[in-house]
Amino acid sequence: MRNLVGIFIISFISSCSGGSGNLNFEKSSESFITELPSSFLFGYNVDSFIVRQGRIKANEFLSDILLKYNVPYSRIHELAINSRDIFDVRKLEKSKPYTILCAKDSAETALCFIYQPNDIDYVIYDFSKDSVSISLGQKEVILKEKEVEGIIKSSLYDALKAEDVNIMLVFEMANIFAWTIDFYRLQKNDRFKVIYEEKYVEGKAIGIEKIKAVLFVHEGKEFYAYHFEQDSVGSDYFDEAGQSLRKTFLKSPLKFSRLTSGYTQKRFHPVQKRYKAHLGTDYAAPKGTPIMSTGDGIITEAQYKSNNGNYVKIKHNSIYMTQYLHMSKIKEGIKPGVFVKQGEVIGFVGSTGLATGPHVCYRFWKHGGQVNHLREEFPPSEPVMKQNVTRYYEQIISLQERLKNSNIPS
Repeated sequence: MRNLVGIFIISFISSCSGGSGNLNFEKSSESFITELPSSFLFGYNVDSFIVRQGRIKANEFLSDILLKYNVPYSRIHELAINSRDIFDVRKLEKSKPYTILCAKDSAETALCFIYQPNDIDYVIYDFSKDSVSISLGQKEVILKEKEVEGIIKSSLYDALKAEDVNIMLVFEMANIFAWTIDFYRLQKNDRFKVIYEEKYVEGKAIGIEKIKAVLFVHEGKEFYAYHFEQDSVGSDYFDEAGQSLRKTFLKSPLKFSRLTSGYTQKRFHPVQKRYKAHLGTDYAAPKGTPIMSTGDGIITEAQYKSNNGNYVKIKHNSIYMTQYLHMSKIKEGIKPGVFVKQGEVIGFVGSTGLATGPHVCYRFWKHGGQVNHLREEFPPSEPVMKQNVTRYYEQIISLQERLKNSNIPS
């Protein structure tokens, strides 16, 4: 049973108006505040100000906002010039939230503008005094450790949704096991258990910090992954034996899709209407889906041919080469002689050449001959360094016990 993972983005836009005391909110379809924490906001005591909040609109500049709050052009110009080395006001993005602290007067003159480029960071433009000051700040981030387990009945997405957890774990696990598990071919009754850290700001979950440990049982085989920080070389994921989960090649050039035609010596060609060998693996996906290089290598071909359509060919070493056919377009800058890293986007799914629908035909060469990449065994990359082995096993022993202690029957 093949697994398709869907991405659902739900956008909530709320309107807030009125309030008590001096907390007033701009009545607009783009205002976003529902509640202010205590009487302090970004380090300011809001009891001393009238507070206005909203989101940057399309084609809206800082001057468009501040002129409405009686800030003169000269002051806005000074702010823009002084801010360039800290956070350039020309980089304000559509839909990002902002806060304006205004004087308690009938004119509601702005004294401070605060911009939030993300859930954690903020920029303060304070012009309440003779000179303008610009400073950066961060909200407190709290990490909460969580664990979740589930069994796949229809898809990994549905399994996580049933547990009411952050579905971004789908992509985190897909990235961790990209070298060992084909996430397009998950089976019914595959199961998993994950121990991870989630980030919270002001009581709101804002994303996954990292997966600390995960057990994924696929087709009856157990796959473990543990996050480990090594001296001087950074962090990575390793299995229970301390071997890296990074293999020589990714299992597939697409993150999520479906396998529609495998490697075979005899297949009925849907366009040519005859039986012939199909020496590649077809992955169907919507037009425009990014296609990734499955390994580090040098581009040897990037062009159009009548049968292949737009395609890219990569030489990885003296043994292996890969090819990606039927692209809607080749990514700009991808041309012969260019070095690409594993996971780098090289083009986009299409149906150019001899193709009936959008897909990528992924071809794999070994010693000059095309082979079925799904049957190849690749050596892992560097394991845990010798000087860190003892510390690694000390770190994972309790995590391994927790992963094995599952409420889901084998």
